Amino acid sequence: MVRIIFSILLLAYGLIHLLGFVQAFRLTNIEGVYLKSWASFMTDSPKLAGTLWFLAFLLFLGATLLFILKKEIWWALALTAVVLSQILIILYWQEAKSGTIANGLIVIGIILGYSAWHFNRMVTAEINTFTAHAQYPAQLITSDIISRLPAPVQQWLTRSNIVDKQTIHTVYLEQKGQMRTTPEGKWMAVEAKEYFTVQNPGFLWIADVKAAPFIHLAGRDKYENGQGHMLIKALSLITVADAHGKETDQGTMLRYLGEMVWFPSAALSEYITWETIDASSARATMSYGGISAPGIFRFSAQGDVESFEAQRYYSRKAGATLEKWLVTIDKHSFKEFGGIRIPARSTVTWQLQTGDFTWFQLDITHIAYNQNVSLIPAAQPKPIPVTQKQK
Repeated sequence: MVRIIFSILLLAYGLIHLLGFVQAFRLTNIEGVYLKSWASFMTDSPKLAGTLWFLAFLLFLGATLLFILKKEIWWALALTAVVLSQILIILYWQEAKSGTIANGLIVIGIILGYSAWHFNRMVTAEINTFTAHAQYPAQLITSDIISRLPAPVQQWLTRSNIVDKQTIHTVYLEQKGQMRTTPEGKWMAVEAKEYFTVQNPGFLWIADVKAAPFIHLAGRDKYENGQGHMLIKALSLITVADAHGKETDQGTMLRYLGEMVWFPSAALSEYITWETIDASSARATMSYGGISAPGIFRFSAQGDVESFEAQRYYSRKAGATLEKWLVTIDKHSFKEFGGIRIPARSTVTWQLQTGDFTWFQLDITHIAYNQNVSLIPAAQPKPIPVTQKQK
């Protein structure tokens, strides 16, 4: 609705500029169209003034079309149109001064458009950097390789259909879901896309959150080179959260570890060690970038992942505290993407002393493995390293 209203404003206001063109070239004698200029050069050259009014109309028309087509650069054309329009309004102030209000409203839209363009440009640059060096030798996963892992992990990986397939080294996925920021908060719709690299573990999560009518949050969570950074901006303009530091590094590492269920062959990575707990659970410890973080995976009797839990830093005004962080998987949501069987629906909960706080519910709608990456053939690939501790 907002887009429709703003599109009508841009187009209607652009059409108004035709009045100056019509009068300058004396294409009509309609009373009230005549505009008097206090600028002598405009008085002496009415056709020049008319040409500028017509140019402003064309700029607004072009900006409207770009906006309707959802081209992010629309704001640049609209800004040029507003500047020219305001110059003409000043020259014809007595008759055209009310146009300043319309220009002001359009400028607000331009600021928001620029903010979205700038945020998306930053994210695009990060994606290009993040995926630039994600080409690694292809390696075949065999039953012998996974036999070194705890029994429930072996069963999970076998059931995930990764045996006799090549290792996954890059992932692109899309999500839909809902989140809230407080236990009593309203649920907000979320659409997100996420990129993963496996050999050098990391992810880049880009989300659009519908916080309220006419208000959205642009979010970007990143884990790269062992460091995390969460950035959230209201309307892509006002910074709501800008988290980084050791607590964020640990939290994003655990997020990567928990989300590994979407690309199971990462369980074979050398930065993850496994420890048997019992017949239906195992502890995975990830060590990378000078930080180590453990988490517990629990499995069904059939070998499907049921949950992941860990002690993760929870942000508070008085300072972050370690709290139990639980990812629960819907047992009916398993699907195959690219031949890999994964859970498509999860719920994320903080188990605080004051009670459980479920804050995120998500569905995976699309996954592509090793997309747009040329696999480098290895004549004699090295065995995939696996480290295991047994209780």
